[in-house]
Amino acid sequence: MDHTRWLDADEQRTWRAFLTANRLVLDRIERQLSQDSGMPLAYYEILVRLSEAPGHTLRMSTLASTALSSRSRLSHAVARLEEAGWVRRRACPTDRRGALAELTPEGMAVLEAAAPGHVESVRATLFDHLSPGQQAALREIVETLIGALSETPEWPAAQDATCATDARR
Repeated sequence: MDHTRWLDADEQRTWRAFLTANRLVLDRIERQLSQDSGMPLAYYEILVRLSEAPGHTLRMSTLASTALSSRSRLSHAVARLEEAGWVRRRACPTDRRGALAELTPEGMAVLEAAAPGHVESVRATLFDHLSPGQQAALREIVETLIGALSETPEWPAAQDATCATDARR
């Protein structure tokens, strides 16, 4: 017996439009960052998250979970950012198993240089095409989806960088 809840025509149209819009927006943002700043969006996101954290430092496991990345993928990205001198990794002083990622002054300078072009790209790609009401509706929709699908906040404003608070991970 078939219990598949197939998409009706409107749902199929919505799903396909969502996929297409998501790919188009992310492709344009990714292309701009790569061309103008020589980094992928994932690296930019890591730098931003660290720039907003207390002391520009986050535990690696916290950074991975809030960036919705696997620990191994994040570790690889942080290794590349370390090679560039933009991030430094250091041991957690209170938990031998933990590691911290810290934004360096060079990383902050790179982020500050990349930010104006990135913001303009986000604005031109997304916000310039939406009315204030559509922006509010989009925010409500994505926040609903995030709340239903994510175990972690979508973008923590301030995470504790101390190792003791996250020793269980």
